[in-house]
Order: sequence, then C-alpha cells, then structure tokens
Amino acid sequence: MAQLDDLAFFLRLAQCGSLTATARELGLSLSAVSKRLKQVESRLGVELANRTTRRLTLTAEGELYCRRGALILDDLGELEETIGDRRADLSGRLRINATFGFGRCHVAPLLSSFCQHHPALSAWLELTNFPMNLSDQGFDIGIRVGEPPDSRLVARRILANRRLLCAAPSYCQAMPRLEVPADLGHHRCLVIRENDSDFALWRFEPRGEAGQTRSVKVGGEMASNDGEVITQLAIDGHGVMLRSWWDVHEHLAAGRLVELMPGWQGVRADFHAVFDQRRHVPQRIHTFIDYLEHSMVDRVPPLPEFPQVPPVDSPAP
Repeated sequence: MAQLDDLAFFLRLAQCGSLTATARELGLSLSAVSKRLKQVESRLGVELANRTTRRLTLTAEGELYCRRGALILDDLGELEETIGDRRADLSGRLRINATFGFGRCHVAPLLSSFCQHHPALSAWLELTNFPMNLSDQGFDIGIRVGEPPDSRLVARRILANRRLLCAAPSYCQAMPRLEVPADLGHHRCLVIRENDSDFALWRFEPRGEAGQTRSVKVGGEMASNDGEVITQLAIDGHGVMLRSWWDVHEHLAAGRLVELMPGWQGVRADFHAVFDQRRHVPQRIHTFIDYLEHSMVDRVPPLPEFPQVPPVDSPAP
C-alpha cells in the first residue's frame, strides 16, 4: 500500500535527520528525496517537517505521524515475523551496533560465521566509539559494556569481563610500591584519553568485597585515544594500564604483561547484548544473541579468581 510505503520512507527520514543523510542511506538523489517528501505532505495535506539539506526538524504533525506510524509498522512487522519464524531458515534484517575494539575482534567474525549458516539474512554491523540509541538509529542489537542504563532495553550477558591493572615485567622490576589504589600517584599511568580531561578516573574494589568501590585520578606522560596503542606502550615497559580481561588475557598468558595490586581488582565490565522491549522479538535476534553467548566461551577464557603476580625484586632504596 502507498500509505505504508510513505510511512516507512518518512520514518527513515526522521531517523537520518536530514535530506542529505536520507539520500545517502537510500541510494537516491537529494532531489528525489525532497520530491518524495513533498508528495507525502501533499497527500496528507499538512507540512511534516521544516528542512534544509543539512537538518530536518519535525512539525507537530510530523511527530504524530512518526510516533503513531512507528507503532503501525511495528505491529505489521511483528505479524510478518511471527509467520516467518515458523520457517526453518532465518531471514530479514539484522542491524548491530558495537564498539570498535570488541566489535572488530569478536562481533565481526562471529557475525560472519553466523551469516554463513543463515545466508538469507541481511546483516549490517556499525562500529562506533560510543553506543548509539537503538530505536532512534534503527538498530536491532547493541553490544554494551556494563549494565545498560535504559530500563526499556532487554539485556543478556554474553561475556563476563573485568578491568585489570597490569604492566610489563620490565616495568615491574623497578617500579615504586603498588599495594593500594592511592599508590598509583607515584606511577607512570598509561591513560586512554577520550576527552579533554588531563586525567582519567580508575575504579577498583577490594578483592572479595564487590561494591566497595575506590576511585583514583591518574595521569602520566603518555596517553592515547586508542586502546591498542596503550596496550603496546604497556608491553614496551612505559607504565601501568587498566584494560579489560578480554583484551589482555593473551598477553598475560604469554608473560608480556603481569597483573598488579593483588589486594584490589578493577570493577566489572561485563558485555551485554541489548535490544528493545516489544511484544514479539524476531527469532533472528534471539538466535544471534544465543550464538554470541555460546561462541564467546571459546574465544575468551573465564576470568581468573586471583591475579597471577610474579615476584619482583624490590627497587633500590
């Protein structure tokens, strides 16, 4: 029906936020998108959006059309997906958002193998520095670190993870005392700097006393906005870093890094797959999250209960 086509077009327009972005998303010319919007408005007899090529702002009528229309399309989609779920093969769209590091290392290869088993799926993986809003951006699944703050999202843990304080053995041989978080003020800390702050805030818990968090401001002479750079700097002996277990377990096992401060541990940073609550969740979403959860067991070993801290020579007084 033309009405449903118009509605789907306008919802995509609202999600993209501009005529230019919509044209790029749909593979159309800018003039074609502008003309289509005018046709929808002409049919409805109202103005749905104030627009320039760079920005689009919905009118009150446009917001109503978008809000109520999304419910209509969701109901139709759920009906078709319920019918489609009766088939053995998974099909339809699967759009996923994840962070760059974890997304490249784990989500991308698992999505590739999943789609090999389900060739009728249409998959899209978008990697970003920060998590994106699922409903506003049209994502089916988001991969998040920590518990999602949005209560409207359903979360399933796919990987138990914790941040670890570690350094190269060469640094440990002559490092200052490091028994409690406050001692980090005397250390060269390798900071991932994602904003203009001169310091990072590292959080720890006394081992065996989860929930009793101690925060400490740290800084150092070397920093980067990229985690892989920080890891290499630590391996090269430039200082201590706080990184996730999933990212450093191979370096720890190989002896390139050792975990420090045995009486304390970094806070939990579990990975969850999240999706919007709705009456019917497509089977492809449940099946892919099941696949992530089961596959991660073979990719990242379980968290160790205690750090493996080798003895080091005390520095000269």
